[in-house]
Amino acid sequence: MALVMLSSATAAFSATPIKYRDYELDTILREIKAPTAPVITDDYIIFTADPSNRHVGIAFDFEDYQIIHPYKLQCATDEDGNKTPQHLFYCYERTHKISEIKYRIVIDGLWTTDPLNPVKEYDDSVNLYFSKVSDTQGIIKNTEITERNTVHFVYKGKSGQTIRIAGTFCNWDPWIYKLKETAPGFYELELPLPDGKYFYNYYIGLTPVLDTTNPERTYLKDGRSVSVIQVQ
Repeated sequence: MALVMLSSATAAFSATPIKYRDYELDTILREIKAPTAPVITDDYIIFTADPSNRHVGIAFDFEDYQIIHPYKLQCATDEDGNKTPQHLFYCYERTHKISEIKYRIVIDGLWTTDPLNPVKEYDDSVNLYFSKVSDTQGIIKNTEITERNTVHFVYKGKSGQTIRIAGTFCNWDPWIYKLKETAPGFYELELPLPDGKYFYNYYIGLTPVLDTTNPERTYLKDGRSVSVIQVQ
């Protein structure tokens, strides 16, 4: 069974509880008439399961399989208001550009691979198979002001690094703020900042690195090249 490709355009989320009542997401879910292989859209990857299961959850490699996200029930409603279960589902919001996602699901208390996804990979180190989907269309998320006085900083690079940030908002101290690797090679930090213009760099050890997701930059009096963001 091949992966299903659809198209959508809605706001971005991470692999956390999402607004399931979003109109466009509802439309996509109604298009899925029965349990199927992972459905990949521009913004989501939707995992489904047979509604006859009592409890289904999913865990991802980029969370070290430490969080089990529960599936929800999708029903079809006829003209008389009667509801018929169509499928169980979990929707992962595609905020990251990653080459693939590995996952396992737990069905009524038993861990297993996704029976609806034929793409599996064996890991010798743990003697287990993992289901896998390719995320070749992943949305690229950049450093931006996500709400008033809050900046969402993003760094993209090699996986497994320690990435810190310093700037005029912390007197250039590179040991106060550390970004979290939320997906392989993708690091994030939410930082509340008052109105103003800020100069900053990321740091790998003591080496300053420009924010490649932010085109705004300048030179300081000492000749350093720094990234710039205006909060207002």
